[in-house]
Amino acid sequence: MELMQAMILGVIQGLTEFFPVSSSGHLVIFQQMMGLKEPVLMFDISVHVGTLAAIVLYYFNDIIRIFKSLIRLASCRLRGQDGNFSSAEISDAHMAWLIVVGSLPTAVIGFGFHMISDVLFSSLTLVGISLMITGGILLGTRWVNQGKDSVSDFSIKKVLLIGIIQGLAIMPGISRSGSTISAGLFLGVNRETAIRYSFLLSIPAILGALVLQIFIDPSGGGNVSSGIIATGLVTSLIVGYAALSLLVKIVQKGHLYFFTPYCFVLGVIVLIAGG
Repeated sequence: MELMQAMILGVIQGLTEFFPVSSSGHLVIFQQMMGLKEPVLMFDISVHVGTLAAIVLYYFNDIIRIFKSLIRLASCRLRGQDGNFSSAEISDAHMAWLIVVGSLPTAVIGFGFHMISDVLFSSLTLVGISLMITGGILLGTRWVNQGKDSVSDFSIKKVLLIGIIQGLAIMPGISRSGSTISAGLFLGVNRETAIRYSFLLSIPAILGALVLQIFIDPSGGGNVSSGIIATGLVTSLIVGYAALSLLVKIVQKGHLYFFTPYCFVLGVIVLIAGG
């Protein structure tokens, strides 16, 4: 892998991890276009770490508040005190619980799909079909009115459903962000909460996928220099942060369906190429 290839793939990962067009599908497409038939494990990890860092940076204040609320809650419970919690603290602690519950089905499905990842990530036909499915999901949000549910209104059933959808989004071509945000909108969650929950929920999912990848295939690092790895990581972080910032504004305006034509057109192109 050359430096320019690393930079291009870093940009692709940074954009498509957040824009609802499937980062895994685009990495498959561009790696095959570049003649990289076998994904380089350490490089793939580096670009995913970059976009994970972008999420953490963007939602840093939220993450800190959640941890502070959990620590204060645990401290009060250990001392046998009820504590005088504000509505914001209760909401942050509840968000932590929702992330844990939503991560359970994702972990189970993700582990199962990882066993057949070689098949999933080698088929352009599957990527093309999945991209068109993503386009259909996004199109559905065109007719969804602004929901009213906030964090406190999340039911376990809704959380588990979003967790299942996130697990299924491991398929290349199915957008994780697009499908989970859309699911929240379809379930009546307000736009700000839907996108916030989607990306906070993605943190343990991405971390788990990286750990699983490293432990299952510790020898699959490939011959790649530290410069290539650093280039991919930094590029995906910078581009990813900008893409996430833009996506939040797009979702808040109710325009998630704007990405539908791109998914449909690219899906058809990939199906033709894969055929």
